[in-house]
Amino acid sequence: MEPLAIYGRLKEKLGDRVIEIADAKPDPFAVVEPKAIVEAGRFMRDDPQLAMDCLSNESGVDYKDHVEVVYHLFSYRHRHGAVLKVKLPRENPSVATLEEIWKSANWMEREIFDLLGVNFEGHSDLRRILMPEDWPGYPLRKDFVEPLEYHGISTVRESPIIRLETKKK
Repeated sequence: MEPLAIYGRLKEKLGDRVIEIADAKPDPFAVVEPKAIVEAGRFMRDDPQLAMDCLSNESGVDYKDHVEVVYHLFSYRHRHGAVLKVKLPRENPSVATLEEIWKSANWMEREIFDLLGVNFEGHSDLRRILMPEDWPGYPLRKDFVEPLEYHGISTVRESPIIRLETKKK
């Protein structure tokens, strides 16, 4: 099934909770209300015509006015895929976890939490996965400013380009 047909089927199920369907290249996508993401995921997994049995990727994107969580789904049975998005406010972004639908969401949501600060409500183990537990802020946020030191250790690094240019002289 083509992505636009998949999104049409989803729109039949969720109605106005599918906010947008975009025929963007190379990946058409559907934007779903954050409160409807669990229902959308369950429908896309359980509907026999869709059978999206794999959450192959879940990522977060920081825009200047909002944060998006992007879900790439795939059906091994039907060999088709789809992309869902939810748009969240930059201040305290929060959406329900999908780990009960796809176990792979567990680690991907932890990474998005760690690097962008998105809270996944109902997640079984939402804690940092890449950064230290007491790291200040979220490194993939556009407004993130890296501290000059962490626990007395400098985070300032000499540029390798400057080092190479100095050696050439």
